[in-house]
Amino acid sequence: CTLLDASRIAYVGTEMKDGNGWGLRPLYLLDLNTGHEENLGFAPADGPEFSPDGQWLYFNSEMASATSGHAQCFRMNLSSRLVEQLTHDERVNWFPHPSPDDQWLVSLSYPPGTEGHPADKAVRLRVSRPDGSELRVLVEFNGGQGTINVPSWAPDSTRFAYVAYPQAAAIP
Repeated sequence: CTLLDASRIAYVGTEMKDGNGWGLRPLYLLDLNTGHEENLGFAPADGPEFSPDGQWLYFNSEMASATSGHAQCFRMNLSSRLVEQLTHDERVNWFPHPSPDDQWLVSLSYPPGTEGHPADKAVRLRVSRPDGSELRVLVEFNGGQGTINVPSWAPDSTRFAYVAYPQAAAIP
């Protein structure tokens, strides 16, 4: 869930499908002033976050994949409703977070074939421009679920926080 200027919330809703409570996970927008709720679709989707200027909604989804679990990063222009795919690779990409100065986007990238966003995987944090250009790897480590699930940029956009999982000590 993410809040924009105290007037709109973007969130992931869950809907029953085939007896599974997590079956469908579309994105929603809720206007807090009017109570109007809009299902944006893109299911399954996760990690919605507004751009600092409120023009874009960033998220990850499997909507462009024929393979279950193969999430990529997207953004939707909130005025035109145009959707742009930001990552186009074999890796499984989650949680795009724009920097407060709207110059960078950090995201979590899993190895090919990963389903969902599990813990204890060899992951990469990657940074790009908000349109997906200039994509590069910043760091590789053991992480996953909880690494950057929420916005974590410093207010001045010079750094961000993330969680790396400790490696288990060898037991003799």
